[in-house]
Amino acid sequence: MNKLNSNSGYSPANGIKLYYELYGTGKPLVLIHGGGSSGFFDFEETVKRLKDQYQLILLDMQNHGRSEHRAVPETFEQDAKDIVAVLDYLAINKASFFGFSNGATTILRLATLFPDRVDKLIAASGNTKREGLMDGFFDSMSASTIEVMPPYLKENFLKLNPDLEKFKNMYEKDSRRMINFEDFEPGTLENISCPVFLIAGDQDVIKGQHLADMQKQIPNARLMILPANHGNYIMKDFNGQVDAGLIDFTILQVRKFLEAES
Repeated sequence: MNKLNSNSGYSPANGIKLYYELYGTGKPLVLIHGGGSSGFFDFEETVKRLKDQYQLILLDMQNHGRSEHRAVPETFEQDAKDIVAVLDYLAINKASFFGFSNGATTILRLATLFPDRVDKLIAASGNTKREGLMDGFFDSMSASTIEVMPPYLKENFLKLNPDLEKFKNMYEKDSRRMINFEDFEPGTLENISCPVFLIAGDQDVIKGQHLADMQKQIPNARLMILPANHGNYIMKDFNGQVDAGLIDFTILQVRKFLEAES
């Protein structure tokens, strides 16, 4: 548990247990972290800014943070099913979702699998096609090793779960999922019926053109491109620095989106 007065626990989720933290009261907003990370690590700044307006539900996904591990390959579909299992456990019938990076891809998949469980989506730095990632991404992923994983992600994992074998499992499962990434099927985005807010940085790993194409395909979507990299518009940058003004602006736009009439 962290310093912002959460309630926390473990929920059954399709054969394993996922760790969750709850903050505040009001309409539920589920926060889904990116690859190699954990709920609070990616969304600490969001929690500070939204915990007085919403019931925030942070999850550590399979193989991440304090949650249990699987030996089978990770899929975005499995993550979506795990999220719904946690909502069932918490007796939450419908929620909005805010996902970052792999978490954004997960909630876009969730909206196609479980449309009746979704109010609104904020998909930050997520992708749905291999060509949507910057040139050379997959070559870099294929050549990468655990030794070059960003130190802050390794430190965060081992702080929450000091088990090197599980750290290796998380790295292997995350890296293989990205190396083997498969495009969303044609027509998938066109069938998302809820309002969607797409967010990314102009120096992100996601191509701006891909986000623009996604906005055109999703019937009710808005798009915001910020002067930012992969995530520093909602969290610390790669050097651990917080751009409070940039994050304030991002979360203000998120609140406007959530509060707008559908």
